[in-house]
Amino acid sequence: MALCTYCKTETLMYEGGDVPICIECSDARKPNRYPAGSEHEIRTILHQQFVIASERAREAAEFFDATVSEIPSGMPHPDGVQRIHSASHKASVARVEMMKATTG
Repeated sequence: MALCTYCKTETLMYEGGDVPICIECSDARKPNRYPAGSEHEIRTILHQQFVIASERAREAAEFFDATVSEIPSGMPHPDGVQRIHSASHKASVARVEMMKATTG
């Protein structure tokens, strides 16, 4: 663990990739360039929501694929049918959330 360049506390965060800096010093050094509710701040928040929703959709699709691939004969056990239905529903909900994040 490195020491913050400014206050010498331990930190895992780096500024510019190579300068160790703690969160407090990083926040203190950054002027608030954008007022609260500005277009930049809104775009940043929407982008973060889209990235999170996209990741959820990807994970749900992978879970669905893994669930379906567990059925070797193509004839699922009765509990398997419910697992597939649940995985499909989870993937569908995640895709809808991603679409909502896309349209804002």
